[in-house]
Amino acid sequence: MNDMTPITTTMKDWETDQEVRWCPGCGDYAILKAVQRTLPQLGCDPKNTVFVSGIGCSSRFPYYIESYGFHTIHGRAPAVATGIKLANPELDIWLVTGDGDGLSIGGNHMMHVLRRNVNMQIMLFNNEIYGLTKGQASPTSREGTRSPSTPLGSYDHPAKPAAFALGSGARFVARGFDVSKKLPEVLIAAHAHKGAAFIEIFQNCIVYNKDVFDDFAAPKGAEARQLWLEDGEPMLFAGGTKGLALDAVNLALTVVDVTDGDWQAAGVVVHDVRNRSLAHMLVEMPFGPFPMALGVLYDHPRPTFEDAVIAERAQASEGKQPDLAKLLATGQTWTVDAAEDEQV
Repeated sequence: MNDMTPITTTMKDWETDQEVRWCPGCGDYAILKAVQRTLPQLGCDPKNTVFVSGIGCSSRFPYYIESYGFHTIHGRAPAVATGIKLANPELDIWLVTGDGDGLSIGGNHMMHVLRRNVNMQIMLFNNEIYGLTKGQASPTSREGTRSPSTPLGSYDHPAKPAAFALGSGARFVARGFDVSKKLPEVLIAAHAHKGAAFIEIFQNCIVYNKDVFDDFAAPKGAEARQLWLEDGEPMLFAGGTKGLALDAVNLALTVVDVTDGDWQAAGVVVHDVRNRSLAHMLVEMPFGPFPMALGVLYDHPRPTFEDAVIAERAQASEGKQPDLAKLLATGQTWTVDAAEDEQV
């Protein structure tokens, strides 16, 4: 987890004097409030916290959190955040990106921060569209999405952020959505994980992709199509009347009915956050025939990148005294000799 001495703050302590400027009704407002409510619960210190963003609607985030912040360049937030963590490993790093910023121009950087396992929380706001630049199709836009860049409908097969994260070697992968009351729980779990914690947050773009997630994320009436995962608990949804079982022949999950609450008899699978194969099956489930899997899909820590770097530095410097003059004279050097009256 992120080791720090807990301090007492309120949500007000994390609010800045900046005017929050997103489109009225944007899901980013709900995510911002969820984060500002969660930080006091974590005992975070604004003086020890850094929010790093790239380019996009989501990337306004650092202006609205009373902490240190970097609004960087398109797709490069993971590289900047890695540099900050290596320079001062004690800092608590939150990376904020979007589906375009993080998976298009920034896909390469995102892959490496995940495989390296740099200790930070990565929030990827997925609205399946380029909102800031007026609604072009993004890497996560669904097939058939009509936009200025795809006027006849997108024919690209969309990227799946959670599947991308798992494929990149992420050791913590979770999902939530903007207006969910359970989003803070997901953020708390991510913060407790030591390493790169990837959270895909479905976010409603009120202007260019309105209500695209309503099938499972509408404020009311969509609960039956949500599967909130809890470690050690059966995978039940629709009020406990349905669950997920394992089809052993096809090595895939399948939806089963649960009668009288007897999920064992129905063969419902118990969630195990350390089971990577199960996490892959969950992120690949097509929504519609299956519910949307939300919460912590995978959580299996391993040593972090910065710990390895610190250990290597310590080993390399063991028994040595710093000597800048000696360092400058090491390797290829030239000595220029000339008489006092000669020009060099």
